[in-house]
This record gives sequence, structure tokens and C-alpha cells, in this order.
Amino acid sequence: MKTLLIITGPQGSGNHLWSKVFAATPKVHGWQALLDQYWIAHDQEPFASAWHDPVKLADIEFEQYAVTSISCPYAYHGTTTVPDYEAFVNRARGLGYEVKIAIIGRDQNVLQHQQTRVRGAASTDHFRHWLPWLCLQDPVFLSTELLYLYGIDYLRTLRQQLTFPIEIEQTQLDEILKQDPNSKYFAAAKEQPLDQYVRTVSGLNTR
Repeated sequence: MKTLLIITGPQGSGNHLWSKVFAATPKVHGWQALLDQYWIAHDQEPFASAWHDPVKLADIEFEQYAVTSISCPYAYHGTTTVPDYEAFVNRARGLGYEVKIAIIGRDQNVLQHQQTRVRGAASTDHFRHWLPWLCLQDPVFLSTELLYLYGIDYLRTLRQQLTFPIEIEQTQLDEILKQDPNSKYFAAAKEQPLDQYVRTVSGLNTR
């Protein structure tokens, strides 16, 4: 049976990043073009036409494993729209595919800043509308923060949870993760009321 993995999340949660991670596995049909470019418009994603019209899923060929990435909402040829997950999943299952779903999470404050900066308004509520239905599909959750924090060890646990091939070299993962997209949203915090006390109980207070 062919297996189609859908990775999805709110706009700006890390669809391009996770697409690169999964595309690094040679036997997985995915967005391999992203491995050579930092960013590509979503209407060039291999399954983009099928998200617009699920009937076109039958025209996309792959051997055993494929991964498709879709943000919610997403842009298709200049038009921003919300994906119809149910229609897409039903069509995939109708073709005999085993469908797996992985939901991307990212810090909620970063998401709001990113969506407002790039798109002009926060859009996570569009994804939350679909979340109850997606949770009925037994999804696995992907954390962009945990990917940066734990790297390849985190990917090994995801491989087991998804029972889906994730085969990436450390050097390739390092290249994908060399720029942390969250860093632009953070600045050093000012001294907080408990800081001195924590230093004292930790044996670090030298004042």
C-alpha cells in the first residue's frame, strides 16, 4: 500500500522547513526542489494542484512513500484559501493510499508576529477551525522548536511514531537548521524579580 504523509499547520509554522527534512529521504517523493533553495512559493509544491482540486491526486505518481505540505491558509496562484482537508484525505483514501497526518506546532507568539508581519493579519484561527477534524485522524504532532533543540534525536522519535522513513544525514540537517527563524523575534529579557533569588539558591550569587 502506498503511504501519503500530510504535514500541515498554521501559516508560518514551518511547512517549508519540515518539507526539506522529509524531502531529504531519497525514497520519499516530496518537495525535493526545496533542498536547493531556501524558499519557493507554495503553488510549486508537488501536490499543489491536488490541494486545489483533489481529483488531480490521481495524476501524481510515486512509488511507495510521498509527503505533501500544506499551510492553513495557503496561497495558490495569488489567491489565499483554506485547504479542504476532508476532501483531499477522502480522495487519497479512495485511491487506496494510507494517509498519515502530522500537525506542525510553533510558539504562538512567534506565529502571531510572523503572520502579522508577512500577511498583515493573524491567521491561526483558520487552522483551529479544522483542528477537531484533523485530531480525529490520529495525527502526530511536529514541534519546530523541538527540531531546533534536539535535532536528529527528535527525528528518530518521529520516525517511530509515524512509522514513516526519515533518513537524513547530520550534515544535511545542520545545513537545513543553520538559520533559526525564531531568533529575529527575540531580545534579551531585562532583570526579573526572581533572578537574584535563583542565583542564590543555585550557588551563583557572588554579590
